[in-house]
Amino acid sequence: MSITEKVREIAANARQASLEMARIPTGVKNDMLLKMAAGLEKDTPHIIAENRLDLEAGEQKGLSAAMLDRLMLDEKRIKGIADALREVAALPDPVGEVTKMWKRPNELMVGKMRIPLGVIGIIYEARPNVTADAAALCLKAGNAVILRGGSEAIHSNLAIAGVLQGVMGNMGLPTAALALIPFTEREGVLEMLKQEESIDLIIPRGGESLIRFVVENSRIPVIKHYKGVCHCFVDAQADFAKAEAIIVNAKTQRPGVCNALETLLIHKDAAAAFIPRIAATLAGLKVELRGDDEFRKYAQGAKPATEEDWQAEYLDLILACRVVDDMDGAIAHINRYGSLHTEVIVTGDYSNAQRFIREVNSSCVLVNASTRFADGGQLGLGAEIGISTTKLHSFGPMGLEDLTTTKFIVYGDGQIRS
Repeated sequence: MSITEKVREIAANARQASLEMARIPTGVKNDMLLKMAAGLEKDTPHIIAENRLDLEAGEQKGLSAAMLDRLMLDEKRIKGIADALREVAALPDPVGEVTKMWKRPNELMVGKMRIPLGVIGIIYEARPNVTADAAALCLKAGNAVILRGGSEAIHSNLAIAGVLQGVMGNMGLPTAALALIPFTEREGVLEMLKQEESIDLIIPRGGESLIRFVVENSRIPVIKHYKGVCHCFVDAQADFAKAEAIIVNAKTQRPGVCNALETLLIHKDAAAAFIPRIAATLAGLKVELRGDDEFRKYAQGAKPATEEDWQAEYLDLILACRVVDDMDGAIAHINRYGSLHTEVIVTGDYSNAQRFIREVNSSCVLVNASTRFADGGQLGLGAEIGISTTKLHSFGPMGLEDLTTTKFIVYGDGQIRS
């Protein structure tokens, strides 16, 4: 069977299995996830052995130390993956929830009920934990899932998926509801992106180049965010101690993630007092500052910022800095250069905070808190499948609820339309 034929078969089988998954009671789904977690812990030696094959191949290909670290599995990390499945099992099941009901003048009762999306395709890169995390979230929300991981993690992904599928088979659940594309060739991805009759949604997880490739080649709706150019605006009424702590955390805690701070905007009335303070603090933390002319008046060690810096997602200890005239200037900068990911205002003025929340249309807007909170777990979703900067059908960190849609339900008593 060719790659094209196999991918079509996988997609068609997943579509059929999704109909059964949509009917499975919450208790059965939770039991499945708990058994999957136990199965991963039991099969830890086998998973580590398969992961070692990926690591050896990655070293031969010259993968970076950071990439190899993301790829590596050990007993502690596998236990973390298992615990994540247990956390998903503990989350409320959104399927079947009636979100609202209203009565029409003709006495019809109209409502909206949450239902699964159907079949979700996940295309991702090096992290093998995504195999389990994405599968757990999609299955808990009553969907079928088709996983296509990166070639660098093929042995690890197959080992993890094999454990999860084994649990489903032993429970009499449709194993086709959890499929892993077993091919590393790009042809498999391209064919998957053509299966619009079987797959309802594609979620790519990885770098900007992967996401753009998926968007350019998909016939299926794609949930995406290309990059996270996250901003912090320090207002004239900011508490400078709070601002300093927020900026340090947002930039330095994990600079290589999409919710790390990339651009700092400072109100001109705060510039003289605040810039020397924050510049000294960040320099002590080895952060390279790139600023406009006004910023560099107060931060002598900063490099000149270019037009490219305002658009950059550095994913590194580099921060673009600009002094703005007022709130209008800050919002205009964000609207021009932002990526609709996450923005923060630090202020003691309630009306300024409310205006920033209303007028900044990114997927996550915070007041007096770090950009690092733009995360499903931190926001109380329990877990996330990814972050969307598209406004249909989800916007921001995506949890279980975002893996469902709604249908109308109507209760009548013999009404007919005149």
